[in-house]
Amino acid sequence: MAFDSLSNRLNKALRDLSGKGRLTEKNMEDMLKEVRIALLEADVNYKIVKDFLVRVKEKSLGTDVLEAVDPSSMVVKIVHDEIVELLGTQEATLTYKEDGITVIMMVGLQGTGKTTSIAKVANLVKKKHNRNPLLVAADIIRPAAIEQLQTLGKSIDVEVFTKGIDTPATETVKQAMAYAKEKGYDTVFIDTAGRLHIDEELMNELKDIENLVHPDDILLTVDAMTGQDIVQVAKSFHEQLNVTGLVVTKFDGDSRGGGVLSVRSITEVPVKFVGQGEKIEDLELFYPDRMADRILGMGDIVTLVEQAQEKMDLEESEKAAKRMMEGTFTMDDMLSQLEQVSKMGPIGGILKMLPGMNQYADMINDADAEKGLKKQKAIIQSMTMEEREDPSILNNRRKNRIAQGSGTSAQEVSRMVSQFEKMQKMMKQMGSLSKGGKLPNLGGMFGKK
Repeated sequence: MAFDSLSNRLNKALRDLSGKGRLTEKNMEDMLKEVRIALLEADVNYKIVKDFLVRVKEKSLGTDVLEAVDPSSMVVKIVHDEIVELLGTQEATLTYKEDGITVIMMVGLQGTGKTTSIAKVANLVKKKHNRNPLLVAADIIRPAAIEQLQTLGKSIDVEVFTKGIDTPATETVKQAMAYAKEKGYDTVFIDTAGRLHIDEELMNELKDIENLVHPDDILLTVDAMTGQDIVQVAKSFHEQLNVTGLVVTKFDGDSRGGGVLSVRSITEVPVKFVGQGEKIEDLELFYPDRMADRILGMGDIVTLVEQAQEKMDLEESEKAAKRMMEGTFTMDDMLSQLEQVSKMGPIGGILKMLPGMNQYADMINDADAEKGLKKQKAIIQSMTMEEREDPSILNNRRKNRIAQGSGTSAQEVSRMVSQFEKMQKMMKQMGSLSKGGKLPNLGGMFGKK
C-alpha cells in the first residue's frame, strides 16, 4: 500500500510512547519528533506536517488526556483523528442527478491510467450503484486510447460511443449525449485527451467539453508513485477546471503516500477512488477513516468483509465449512477454498486489513504465496475425481502422474496430501467436540442451529 513505510514509522513511534505509562512534555516531544520524521519521509508537505504536529501536541497535552487511564491510547486516537482530518472527514461520493443524465468527465496526464480508471469507475457504479453507464471515447489525440476503451468496455459489458479520430472531441461528446438520451443511459463517462504535461491546447479542449456538458463530476487521475507532484498536478487542473475528485492509481505500489495525505489540505479536492491493482475490479471507494485505521495498523475489517461479500461465493464457503466440521471435507472443497482465497487478492493485503496483523504483512512474500497457491491448485486439478474424494488411495505411481501433470514433484504432492489429512483429522476432532457440547456449535456462525 502507498502508506506502508509511513505506517511502520508511525506505529513504532506510538508503540514507544505506550511503554512510558504516563505522558510528559519529554516523551511527547520524542514521539512527535518520530512522527515528524515519518511524515516528512513519506513526502508530506512541510507546512502540513508542521500544522499537524501543533494540533496533535495541543490536544495530547490537554487535561482530559493527561488524566486518562491510558493516555497513550488517547494520543493514538488524536493522531488517528488528525489523519482523518487531513484525508477528509467523510468519503466523497459521486454526484448523481435526480433526473436526467449524470455526466462524469475523466481528465489527467498521459501515463496516469486515465482510460483504465474510467472503465473501472464505470464498472463500479454499474455493479454497486445499479447505474446504466455509457463510455465516450473523446481522446482523439491517441488512437490507441479508443481501442483500449472499447476493449475495456467489452470486458465489463458497457457500450463505448466513438466517432473515431477524425471527428472533433466536442462533436463526439455532443453526439454521445444525444445518443445516451435516445437509448436511456443514465450515466455518461467521458474519457478525454491527456498530455505528457499541462499545456494551453489541452486545457482549452477540456474547458470546451466542460462548457458543453456541464459535468456533475470532473475526476482527475493521479499516479500515487509521483509523490508531491500529485499536489501540483491537482492544483493546476483545479485552477482551470472544476475538479471535484481524484482517482489515485497505483495505490498498491511502493510509493510514500505523502502526496495523497497533502492534496486535500492544499487543493481542497478530495480523493474519491483508489486503484489497488491492474484488474478491472481493483478499485475502491476512498474512506478516510478506514485509511487512517490502516495507516495506524488498526486493520480495516469493514472493507475486508465488503470485499469478501463481493468476490467470494459465501454460500459455497458456508457449505465447505459445514463439511469440514462434519469430517466430510474433500480435495474438491479444498480447491474451492483456494480459489476463494485467490479472489481476495494478495495475502499481505488481507493481513493489513486484520487488526494487529499489519506487522506480519511484510513477512509475507506475496509472489511466493501466490505461486504456492497456484501449485496447490494445479496438484488437485491433476487428480481424478476418485483421488480428490479419497486421497488415501494415492500410491507412488499415482503421485508421480499427478506431479507430472501439475509441474511439481512427487514430494510436493505427498506434502500437500499430508497437510490435507492433518487438517481433515483436526476438523473431525473439532466436529466431535462440538457435537458433544465441549465446543460452541460453529454452524451457528452460518445461521444454522
